[in-house]
Amino acid sequence: MKFRTYPNTTITVSEVGFGVWTVGTAWWGIKDETTGIRLLRHALAKGITFYDTADTYGNGLGETILAKALKDHYKDIVIATKFGYDFYNTPPEARKGQEELPQDFSETFVRFALEQSLKRLETDHIPIYQIHNLKMTSAANDGLFALLEKFKKEGKIGIYGVALGPAIGWKDEGLRVITERKISSMHMIYNLLEQKPGNELYAAGRGKDIGYLIRVPHSSGMLEGKYTKDTVFDKNDHRSHRPKEWLTNGLKKLEQLEFLTAGGKRTMGQAAIQYILAEPTALSVLPNIYNEEQINEFAAAVDAPALTAGEIARVNALYESNFGLEAYTAGATPKN
Repeated sequence: MKFRTYPNTTITVSEVGFGVWTVGTAWWGIKDETTGIRLLRHALAKGITFYDTADTYGNGLGETILAKALKDHYKDIVIATKFGYDFYNTPPEARKGQEELPQDFSETFVRFALEQSLKRLETDHIPIYQIHNLKMTSAANDGLFALLEKFKKEGKIGIYGVALGPAIGWKDEGLRVITERKISSMHMIYNLLEQKPGNELYAAGRGKDIGYLIRVPHSSGMLEGKYTKDTVFDKNDHRSHRPKEWLTNGLKKLEQLEFLTAGGKRTMGQAAIQYILAEPTALSVLPNIYNEEQINEFAAAVDAPALTAGEIARVNALYESNFGLEAYTAGATPKN
């Protein structure tokens, strides 16, 4: 494994991290905690030392599962979690699917949320604390950012940042906090097939000591190279709700990216990770993980050949032309 460090900090994360939402929720077909614990421990054995979760994943499970799996290794890993959703006062049966919960960024609630996360994680310090899907009202909330500075002085968090949308708080919110706030971390979607508004957010952060965490690097699995036109997702898998056109269009794009795997030098899944790591401010890539084989493949991506300048230019040209396909806008990337 290789590692990158947040600017002006001692917080170092593995270039490939583990997005805990796949084992802290049922949206990816993993239904039992035992499987999740096994995957988290296997990831650590493969050198993955960064774990990104949220208090709302599984109404707390996304944090308690980390403590159960990796508490004895906290000195060797970095944990990031998120806050802002009030699942405490929302009965589980009142939430339908991935419907958004009420947000609360009052000082009383945010401090309560932090203390609850510390308890679930069984720790007294959270290295990276993130505002979860902030809206513009939160980006403009001076009191919220002052409170986060207090948490730093109290030693309860290391750094803070934002986890962006996409459907809830995205481009404009991201640009505003980059411009007006002293955030250290920005968590966003970016991949070979989804580069907007990520390119603008990268550009806005140049020279501002911001490290980026990149989720959905495989475009909800499309860039893992395992789908076919006959792929069917389990009813518990969030991808089952996507229209067929998402799959067929994605496969047509994937065919044009096969040059990235020519000669067996890297898998498509590894190429997707290497494309992101070509950006120096992208500190860790968070693939969606739901089996050991993925962990093995993705952890090894850092040792696969880096994309050449020519390969990157070819990818970018394909993206700018939308791979010669008609624009496809139906559906949205899942909110995580």
